Amino acid sequence: MKISCTAMFTLLLQLRRASVASAFQQPARIISARNVGQRSIASSSSILLAKEGGGGGRSSAAVADKDLLNKTTSDKQSNKKVALDTNPPKGTRDFYPADMRLQSWLFNQWRQVAATYGFSEYDAPVLESESLYTRKAGEEVTQQLYNFEDKGGRNVALRPEMTPSLARMVMAKKGGLPLPLKWYSIPQCWRYERMTRGRRREHYQWNMDIWGVDGIEAEAELLSAMVMFFKNVGLTADDVGIKVNSRNVIGEVLTELGVPEEKFAATCVLVDKLEKVPLDAIQGELEELGLERSMIEKLTEVLTNTSIESISAVLPDDSKAVQELTKLFDLCNAYGIGDWIMFDASVVRGLAYYTGVVFEAFDRKGVLRAVAGGGRYDKLLETFGGEPTPAAGFGFGDAVIVELLKERNVLPSFEGSGYDSVVFAMSEDLYGVAIEVASKLRAAGQTVDLILEKKKPKWVFKHASRNDAKFCVIVAGNEYENGEVSVKDLSAGEQKAVKIDSLEDWATEVRSTNN
Repeated sequence: MKISCTAMFTLLLQLRRASVASAFQQPARIISARNVGQRSIASSSSILLAKEGGGGGRSSAAVADKDLLNKTTSDKQSNKKVALDTNPPKGTRDFYPADMRLQSWLFNQWRQVAATYGFSEYDAPVLESESLYTRKAGEEVTQQLYNFEDKGGRNVALRPEMTPSLARMVMAKKGGLPLPLKWYSIPQCWRYERMTRGRRREHYQWNMDIWGVDGIEAEAELLSAMVMFFKNVGLTADDVGIKVNSRNVIGEVLTELGVPEEKFAATCVLVDKLEKVPLDAIQGELEELGLERSMIEKLTEVLTNTSIESISAVLPDDSKAVQELTKLFDLCNAYGIGDWIMFDASVVRGLAYYTGVVFEAFDRKGVLRAVAGGGRYDKLLETFGGEPTPAAGFGFGDAVIVELLKERNVLPSFEGSGYDSVVFAMSEDLYGVAIEVASKLRAAGQTVDLILEKKKPKWVFKHASRNDAKFCVIVAGNEYENGEVSVKDLSAGEQKAVKIDSLEDWATEVRSTNN
């Protein structure tokens, strides 16, 4: 019996599919002759399979091509894009509008205090020469640099702190700056360090520095400014304390132990690490400095003192450290901040350039790490090849203080934008009038959100409430015919009509009332 062309075509098509399937390592199912009605066709199929890739015959292209699956994948599948990682780099932050409002508030608090104390603002590049930070004193900061070689072959780094940049700027003027100078800045700083609560790999830092004042008066002024900020944001001496010490305390002890002066700075850096690691962890580094374990044990014993009286008993009678600390505490009492300040001989600070008084603000409940810190660094300019210049200052990070304010429940809310007025038109034909109204209010000094598209009044009022707006100004047909708009006071819930021509006067009246 003859088979139809259709049956033959069907068999050949299925055999081809079976051959392609074998390329994917799936067993090919051979259609028997009975399925199409002829034994002769089965014979033909065996021959075809032999030719296509079975029984040691010539392999088909489908079987030989191992990349067939990729080649047969649709363009839509092959062009599929990898999803974007929406997280910022580890240790960094995005600043959404509410975050920016918080930051602006905090920076304004810092700027207000700085201005109150007669400081001037400055800034410097976030990218500096790496050599500005690679001091040879074992400081952690030198191990935490975001550093690289730029396309010009220069070794550069993102600044981990601001003080070296300030020193560079002062040196650049070659003595042309009148002293004393009182400068402040709020730079973004970068350190690749272990992250904890309030400690990130990037942060903004309020820096206050006084150059050209040799006496302890500079430190007292700085401590007073720090305390004023704490008070302004709602913190008390029960929330924050400031530990004070002097590098001269350690210096005098090391002198008695026979340690050379040139090793003082490196020793202070190591002693500062003892707060985080046991003595055994830095024993090797101490030995490299020629310090015996007994010397460090004696030093750490001295550093347990928490009063000037007790430290006086172990230092020479004419101790310079005791004299300057005594005077500092007297000045702090004169400033009225004595209850914020306490002596703690264990405070050393980890930067090698400190030369005298050092201080550290801390959370009295012990929940958070150091809130701020600083001290005197008279020899910093000298390390860069300049003339020795007396200087003192502090750094105050943004992340830790925000955490502390949250912890004490004194941080204001910044969820709403706080517009003065939201202006909207009840109908599209009045949108031009709404623009005129918004323009008048903006010219009068108000912050105004003009609703740019058609919305229902319910949505507008909810939007205004969500953004902490003070007023809703409604442009409606009936009022407009009388040359008026409706103004709703969102806090009092009262609504009144105001002449469009008198909006500037209304805005001025509202501003004076709120002030």
